Amino acid sequence: MDINKPDNTDTSADTNSPFLEFNSSIPENGLVLAWLTRDNTKPLRPVQGSALHTRFGSFQHSSMISSKYGTQLASSSSNQAGFIYLLHPTPELWSLSLPHRTQIVYTPDASYIVQRLRIRPGSKVIEAGTGSASFTHALARTVAKNGRIWTFEFHEPRFEIAKKEIEDHGLDGVVKCSHGDVCVNGFIPACDEILDASAVFLDLPSPWLAIPHLKTVISKEKIVRICCFSPCMEQVQRTIETLQKEGWLDIEMVEVSCKRWEARKEMVRKPQDAIERLRDIRRRRNEGLKKRNERKLAEAQKDEAMSEAQENGAVTPAENHVPDKPFLPSEYNPWGKGKRVHEGEHGYEWKEVSKVEAELKSHTSYLTFAYLPPPVQGKDGHIGSE
Repeated sequence: MDINKPDNTDTSADTNSPFLEFNSSIPENGLVLAWLTRDNTKPLRPVQGSALHTRFGSFQHSSMISSKYGTQLASSSSNQAGFIYLLHPTPELWSLSLPHRTQIVYTPDASYIVQRLRIRPGSKVIEAGTGSASFTHALARTVAKNGRIWTFEFHEPRFEIAKKEIEDHGLDGVVKCSHGDVCVNGFIPACDEILDASAVFLDLPSPWLAIPHLKTVISKEKIVRICCFSPCMEQVQRTIETLQKEGWLDIEMVEVSCKRWEARKEMVRKPQDAIERLRDIRRRRNEGLKKRNERKLAEAQKDEAMSEAQENGAVTPAENHVPDKPFLPSEYNPWGKGKRVHEGEHGYEWKEVSKVEAELKSHTSYLTFAYLPPPVQGKDGHIGSE
């Protein structure tokens, strides 16, 4: 028996979801994420006759409908020349734009958790602590249409909002939302389906209370992996104690920190250009000093001649004025000094570089991982010791 093979039960979703399938064009009333800035993304559904009003201008919904995802849309306001990008929904972008009802699992943690739990298309996953359903979207995309997510939320208002959100996004064929306190009552009373998960994610204040209830709802035929998401070390300690007591193995606590890398163009600055630039500065300085001395000598001569002419009454002061010649700057400027040079601008040499953020992003929670092997079957086929 292959204890790591993916689940094959077909629970395919009947509704097309932008989080499960990619569409090239934006349909009317289809979900689109309007990217305003790096820190401001607004979800909307374009309908005829409506508009999105921002500080960058107004953007008509009619211009969005049938446009390609990724389009840069210019403002329709006559006095504002801003623009936005129309992006296809993804769990990563959704986590940046959704209204936060609780602390959410961001992309660095989410991607690591999915990899460590070995969640794949067709996997069956239990999530306790739906919250804002950010991580639920990432799980749903990973398990795809033939997988299954059972997510539990004890807070009824949050449960109702998350359930409606899942339905609006067409994920209800993959995700089953249930309301109940799994720490007290377990998982079975809150869900009307047979659960046989191969991965478990617990985002609970007291995950050690829910762990003993898991053995009735996880797979008996394959290795089951678990991740507990806890912000405090005291929670981690109590969770580990319970995992050990319940027979979970290879327990490990991980803290994820990250830095963002970005690709950009950087101007190439050669040593010979720097040397020539210094020579040019010295040459211009000497030329400037020479012109200043010549100008002072000429002014002194003019003043002397003017004084003599005024004494003789031959000329008035206004007739003696000669305009100064304009100063012409040097043409040698290899790096655009004093000019606003745009990245990649023609006329300069550029190279591709990648740069990392200066600050290290701190963790949001500690991640505790473990796995539970399937029960040993005896020679008679019953579960127990051999």
